[in-house]
Amino acid sequence: MKKVGIIGGSGYTGGELIRLVLHHPALELDFVYSTTRPGTPLHDTHLDLLGSGAPDFTASINPDVDAVFLCVGHGKSAGFLEKNQFSKKTIIIDLSNDFRLKKDAQFQDYDFVYGLPENQREKIEKANAIANPGCFATAIQLALLPLAKEGMINSAVHVNATTGSTGAGVGLSPTGHFSWRNNNVSWYKPFTHQHLGEIGETLEHPKIYFLPQRGNFTRGIFASCYTAYEGDVKNAIEMYKAYYKSHPFTHVSDNELTLKQVVNTNHCVIHLHQFEDQLLITSVIDNLVKGASGQALQNLNLIMGWEEDLGLQLKASVF
Repeated sequence: MKKVGIIGGSGYTGGELIRLVLHHPALELDFVYSTTRPGTPLHDTHLDLLGSGAPDFTASINPDVDAVFLCVGHGKSAGFLEKNQFSKKTIIIDLSNDFRLKKDAQFQDYDFVYGLPENQREKIEKANAIANPGCFATAIQLALLPLAKEGMINSAVHVNATTGSTGAGVGLSPTGHFSWRNNNVSWYKPFTHQHLGEIGETLEHPKIYFLPQRGNFTRGIFASCYTAYEGDVKNAIEMYKAYYKSHPFTHVSDNELTLKQVVNTNHCVIHLHQFEDQLLITSVIDNLVKGASGQALQNLNLIMGWEEDLGLQLKASVF
């Protein structure tokens, strides 16, 4: 069993990661660090953990754990690592945006590798520090990777993606409040979302017009991307299926998608549709699992040399 620690376990991402670690057959949850809740049971914050046997929140860390997950807010991971030292054997997996861009990947003695397995699995396997991708970035990159790798994105890509309320975090805000979200849809950060930087680096900077939206549901991302395409959709489908054939969590569906296909799972499902000279690529993920905590564990599995889907064989609830 490998011991892992979690820094910042009170949010949605941290809570989901705790649940996944507790059910992972090769991991032992050593500590969950919190500056605001030390000594309190995890299930007081995450009600679904009642009876799980998880340890209480703590204000101390074990620097010798095999892996540590940073689930603190964006911009805070670097500060935490500056103040807290871990052993050289400890694998660092950061779920914030602090180290995702190439200009930020070198930090102290760490060389952060961008953790999108479907793009660079072999590099991840050799890493000791991972910058976990953003949730929107994951859905959009997986929708466009095969096209990009074949050099077939030759014009602007238009993306419309809707996320659930958990994507906004547990902190209170007017647009995260039930009264705002319920029976409502709205856009935000049009064409300027922070995930565009990491998407651009992976896909080699195509022109992307990205309109993110807030949905009136809890979990998941439904992303629709379209761009000019000169070939036949059947060839595109074959290309996508060939690209993702060896990747256990990304699937190409012949049928139109629904969000419930992936909620509570680490899967991404993709569908392709052609209209005139436009190729429409739809992708769906759970923003907290494949878009965050599940992908973080997927990366750890790869580094440890375990089966990529170990502890992540989760089924969606579609009813």
